[in-house]
Amino acid sequence: MLRGRDRQRVADDALGGRARMGGDGQDAGDGALVGRARVGGDGRGEAHGALGGRARIDSDGRDVTDGAFVDRERLARDGQRATTNAAASGEPLVLRGRADQLQAIHSLLERARAGRGGALVLRGEPGSGKTSLLNAARHTYTPLLCADVPAIDDDLRQLAHDVAGTSAALLIATEGDPRGLPCITLGPLDRATSMRVLHDLVPGIPATLAVDLADLACGNPLALVELATALTHGQLGATEPAPDVLPENSALRTRLRAKFTALSPRAQLITALAAVDEDLDAEALARRDWEAVVEAGELLDSRRLVRSALRADVPLELRRKAHAELAEWLPPGPQRTWHQAVVNNDERLSEVLTNHAEDARRRGDYASAARDHDRAARLTSDPGKKAKSLLHAAGDHWTHGAPHRARNALRTALTLTDTPELRALVDLVMGGIDLGESLPDVAADRLIRAAKSLAGTRRTLAVAALGFAGEAANISGDHGRHATAAEFAKQIRRADEPLATRLTLDHLIGMAATFGGRHDEALPVLREVVELAGEVPGPQARIWASQAAYVLGDARRSHELATSAVTSARESGLNALVPWALVYRALSALLLDQHAAALAAATEGVHAATAIGQHNAVVDHLTILALLSALRGDADSALDRMGTATEHINQRGLIRPGTLGAWAFACVDLTRDRPADALGRLRLHSGHVGIKVMAAPHVVEAAVACGEPSTGDRALQRYEKWACATGSAARLALSHRCHALLQSGTADEHFEEAIRLHRASGTALELAKTELLYGNRLRRGRKPKAAREHLRDAVRIFQTYQADHWVARARAELRAAGDPTGEPRHHPDLTPQQAQIAGLVAEGATNREIAARLFLSHRTVEHHLRNIFARLGVRSRVELSRMLG
Repeated sequence: MLRGRDRQRVADDALGGRARMGGDGQDAGDGALVGRARVGGDGRGEAHGALGGRARIDSDGRDVTDGAFVDRERLARDGQRATTNAAASGEPLVLRGRADQLQAIHSLLERARAGRGGALVLRGEPGSGKTSLLNAARHTYTPLLCADVPAIDDDLRQLAHDVAGTSAALLIATEGDPRGLPCITLGPLDRATSMRVLHDLVPGIPATLAVDLADLACGNPLALVELATALTHGQLGATEPAPDVLPENSALRTRLRAKFTALSPRAQLITALAAVDEDLDAEALARRDWEAVVEAGELLDSRRLVRSALRADVPLELRRKAHAELAEWLPPGPQRTWHQAVVNNDERLSEVLTNHAEDARRRGDYASAARDHDRAARLTSDPGKKAKSLLHAAGDHWTHGAPHRARNALRTALTLTDTPELRALVDLVMGGIDLGESLPDVAADRLIRAAKSLAGTRRTLAVAALGFAGEAANISGDHGRHATAAEFAKQIRRADEPLATRLTLDHLIGMAATFGGRHDEALPVLREVVELAGEVPGPQARIWASQAAYVLGDARRSHELATSAVTSARESGLNALVPWALVYRALSALLLDQHAAALAAATEGVHAATAIGQHNAVVDHLTILALLSALRGDADSALDRMGTATEHINQRGLIRPGTLGAWAFACVDLTRDRPADALGRLRLHSGHVGIKVMAAPHVVEAAVACGEPSTGDRALQRYEKWACATGSAARLALSHRCHALLQSGTADEHFEEAIRLHRASGTALELAKTELLYGNRLRRGRKPKAAREHLRDAVRIFQTYQADHWVARARAELRAAGDPTGEPRHHPDLTPQQAQIAGLVAEGATNREIAARLFLSHRTVEHHLRNIFARLGVRSRVELSRMLG
């Protein structure tokens, strides 16, 4: 322990460039930093204790919130040591995902350099990278004390107080309580960061294998290293299944094994109960034996990383005893049946578990259904029955949102039997998994193959496979594959087709006609799809219909259907469909110009897709978020989101989100007055046909700015054909705006019609952009008064959308038109919105005109006006106008 003068000597030596820590008085550093300070009676610091979460530093030592992550390149730019010899040291790239922690350490050292030193606790579970952070800091500041300890004792806590206000700093790595000291926790890496670490460790690692390893590691950096370095050639070549437990010689697994061995028999039994039944939690076990649960502590962690290691290492005899205990203790139901079957080796109970699984599926409890199908497969010795149970389990795992478990079940099923129907069903489920997280073109081929194999025997499943194949081809931008699926849909479609399969087939046929530019053929079919959605239950039908309504330009109906699909999918436990439905909820809200709703849907979509491993859907939502930012003129946010998505777009051939991304990049180029770059992106990107058509208004804007009106005219022809066919007021408004930019002779008429249609469709942000463009034209045409009217409207609307870039552009244009302020005069007693309304009153606008301009209700304007009168002490519009000048 550090006592009295020893503690003071350590602080004094730190200030002088020499750091010594440890009761044995060993010299731990001379003019350099201490990597691992030895603190404690025996001078040793070991790793054990509770598991941690994620938090940012807080002045009173509390963990308050999650932190963000950073990659190796950014760490290198910051001058931090970002890598070590990973495979050799067991600490590879753990500084990925530790931006907050590095920033906290940097701030600590900056304060120390200014004579305001102090302490910082780095808290985290074993393998979280605490030591690597100490090593990253050790050469950056000489009077830095570093301690790596199991727990903070009184002397170390006192030392933390002693260095406060000096030029020294104390950095403590621990698993224990921070004891009131400023603390930052090293929590699990998120999935994206885990995947980057794996790609650093094993360049070219198959995507599906990386996903499996990331799921098993649960965000622990050392676990990622140990799993990656133990991979076999068969696992890397996809001829062997992915690991389902840490390597036997793993440091983390060895530590868990040692802690288990040190437990009392009662605590070992409690741990074995948790190991053999993943549905048991600490609370349920505490009712069995509270003292044993307390002793077992972190070994009852429910994460797969811990449970799988313990399940592998608990002795067989103890596992059997645990099964016997649970067979007696648990109430009647599928869990008890499973343990009874294991104890009695009773294969007949396989059928009972299958029945429980089917009941769970009917309730929408797909997680329980998958569990019981898995267990039924383990009980039966019949290869055909085992394969069938595993196939059902795979489908339930995928539906619930556990694709890695679904893949593992499918791999095993294929080794048991090789019937054509089984292979087709495997293609169906594997194609669905690939659609969400792997190569969509491969998914499309699998699904088309499954549809053709199942069409004669399992027609409903064949039609479902075709529908998913169409979506896979859509994501990959492969309209040839999409057309192939649609042609097969035409071949198998019957005159007396049931409503559900008819909706799916017609959706596929109608979308193929749309991609082929045959709008007259597509629109009647897609309208029927939208109508059928009211008669067909379930979220899938609503997703197809929402997409159809979106193509038809009926954004409101599309949004209603997508919202209903999200609700229905959640209520029925179909988690795999939620991110997909949110894509169309976000896109339809964007078409409605409801940017807040689109932002909420896409943000929710990122989280929902990340939670269930649907990486392609994550990218879809990120590109939608990027486009939203770009349309508001927020270039930095747009580029940041696209930076996250671009790597995945390129790796997996995600053409649909890639084209959305190109559109977002082009919008950023336009906001930065680089129209040639914008035009190049949109013209050269082969991309997704449908999205390229939707982006045509920006092609026109860029082409006109570059002096290439013919390029803009060609893009407009394709866009106008679609807009006129759908009759969408929002799309027709943009068409008229494009004509106004291209045709100088009739530009005013087109601008006025565009403004009318924007108001009719409620697309406020696009209205503001049209008024900005029109105001610019009027100013250059020496009509400044008319220009100012439109430009003031534009400023007000842009302000409501918090589109700062566009506000600045409109104000600059307004000043150029002769308005010295670029905005209405504000009174200091009024809120910004009240000032807007007061300014419009002063210009002579009626309440209804103000409501229309600001997209408010008539009653809301009246309410604001009463408050304005009260605040300013006026009693009439005339007095208000005089006061505002």
